Amino acid sequence: FRRVLFRSDYVVVNKPPFLLIHPTKPNGAPTLWKQLRELLAFEIASGGQVSIVNRLDRETSGLVLVAKTAAAARDFGLLMQQRSLRKEYLAIVWGWPTWEQKLVDAPLDRQGKHQHSAIWLKQVIHAAGAPAQTEFFVECRFGKTTPSGDRFSVIRAIPRTGRTHQIRVHLASVGHPIVGDKIYGPDEQSYLRFIKTGWTHELQQQLLLPRHALHSAKLAIEGKPEWTSALPADLAEFCSGSF
Repeated sequence: FRRVLFRSDYVVVNKPPFLLIHPTKPNGAPTLWKQLRELLAFEIASGGQVSIVNRLDRETSGLVLVAKTAAAARDFGLLMQQRSLRKEYLAIVWGWPTWEQKLVDAPLDRQGKHQHSAIWLKQVIHAAGAPAQTEFFVECRFGKTTPSGDRFSVIRAIPRTGRTHQIRVHLASVGHPIVGDKIYGPDEQSYLRFIKTGWTHELQQQLLLPRHALHSAKLAIEGKPEWTSALPADLAEFCSGSF
């Protein structure tokens, strides 16, 4: 890892994009959990553990808090339940919002529970879903030289709840989907094509980035240090010095 901050009972990791948090298939693919178990093998042998507190999607980069002891895992778990662990994300989205600050309060549920969905995990705003709130702030707006002369913005997202794909769904719902998002971007068929063919020139033209432009930029707990992470190189390059 490029950055791992060690403490006696926890570590904070700056996760790169495309790294799974936990194993999903028995194929031996690299995961954050496996790499941390190798890194902390001595402490695990002495009774420690690896408990990932805030999980990120495979494509999402940024800060991950990991408990190294059972006591720390319990404490962080309670903080998560009490919503005392403040999380902030940076997202690059399509378009220029007409607002500077916006609170989206819209419940989320799995789309397949209410209508046909070709993507099992896809979430949708639905009255029967779990409460979900996200606060958004515009950090900057910029233009980029593309065939259509597209406009983009960097948004700071502060989730007040922790639902699956919450930030991605809420941004898409207000007309500003995240750049590179294969599920909630211009066309969900992008995801299905990607699963079938892998990354192609056509997908590059449509999505602009090979992963959704979402980064876990800040973690904060009252009474503890605050951890921050700047946009990684791929997202900073996309902004072309605008942020």
